[in-house]
Amino acid sequence: MPSFDIVCEIDMQEMDNAVNQTKKEITTRYDFKGSNSSIELSDTGITILADDDYKLTTIAEILRAKMTRRNLDAKSLEYGEPENASGGTKRQQLTVKQGISQDLGKDIVKLIKQEKMKVQASIQGEQVRVTGKKRDDLQAAMALIRGMNADRPLNFTNFRD
Repeated sequence: MPSFDIVCEIDMQEMDNAVNQTKKEITTRYDFKGSNSSIELSDTGITILADDDYKLTTIAEILRAKMTRRNLDAKSLEYGEPENASGGTKRQQLTVKQGISQDLGKDIVKLIKQEKMKVQASIQGEQVRVTGKKRDDLQAAMALIRGMNADRPLNFTNFRD
């Protein structure tokens, strides 16, 4: 029986490259000369440190541009509230969204059932598996899910005939 999986996976090597390119641009830009601005990638997410709110948002925009050039979806970042850090600087945490939450998985299954498609969807951990009898039905389900407004980028993997 043909099937595919719906997942949310971000290529962390490409994310690391985007952060490194952002660091490089911060060191070369004139408006950041002499400022205490930095960006760091960790296992939990990305930390931006800047002198003020303007530089904080500028660094986030640079990161978004670098991510777009590397085919990473900007929806994969969740922005935390800017907070005061030591030395009069500002800090902001960005979380990289990985996996499909239970709520989003339920919404996907519900959407497929509402359309009365000839496929079955089931939640399996942090992914949703869709099975059907025909490849055309699965491709119609993919088109439906691409049109869905999700809070994170959805990828289709493990397509089996």
